[in-house]
Amino acid sequence: MALTSLYVEPAPAEDEREPPALELLDVFRIFSSGTTETVALKGLSLKVPAHSVTAVYGPSGSGKSTCLHLAAGLDTPSAGEVRAFGRPLDRMDEQQLSRHRARTVAIVFQRDNLWSSLTALENVEMALRLGGSDDVAGPARAALEQFGLKHRMSHRPASLSGGEQQRVAIAAAAARRAPLVLADEPTGELDSANERLVIDALLGLRDTAGSTVVVVTHSPRVRERADDVIELRDGRAT
Repeated sequence: MALTSLYVEPAPAEDEREPPALELLDVFRIFSSGTTETVALKGLSLKVPAHSVTAVYGPSGSGKSTCLHLAAGLDTPSAGEVRAFGRPLDRMDEQQLSRHRARTVAIVFQRDNLWSSLTALENVEMALRLGGSDDVAGPARAALEQFGLKHRMSHRPASLSGGEQQRVAIAAAAARRAPLVLADEPTGELDSANERLVIDALLGLRDTAGSTVVVVTHSPRVRERADDVIELRDGRAT
């Protein structure tokens, strides 16, 4: 009787594996005001795997927003290293860092995500242009439809609910297919129904665009639905 050999593909070598989307390596962040120093992060180390949704959870003052600003390249550590997809941000010059933020990172804040003078559609189109894309109309419309905003495309932010505004910002990240999406308390001012819609939209970024999503949050509902949870307390991961 002939034997059938079973071929098992070997695991990739360590240096061939996809790097974490985000790494903080023994990071300190110290803020100075006159003679007063505040240590926001105290040797924080963490890894966020690619194509995941990670909740960064903790009380006020634990260092969550500081961590997010470092991840976005909007701030630099006092000591330690921040890497995005294996690339150390502190080794980039200002031009490289600006290009990295434009092409790689999308940020969803708790409020004021959108240009107030532009419609929902124009906001997503602008995000695409800033990310370097020339093809904006079709992808912008498709992203807004994907997140249930087809009927709100021509509306300006002032006429959108808080949940709709957040979903427009998330649609912009989806249209850009941003590899790293950083959301700072995106459900903090929403009722439970809108919170569910925004959480679904963030999970949709992972599922449809392959994005890595890091969500700074106080919400237990966000934490429950995330792939992973990093809890911060007093500037350290617990």
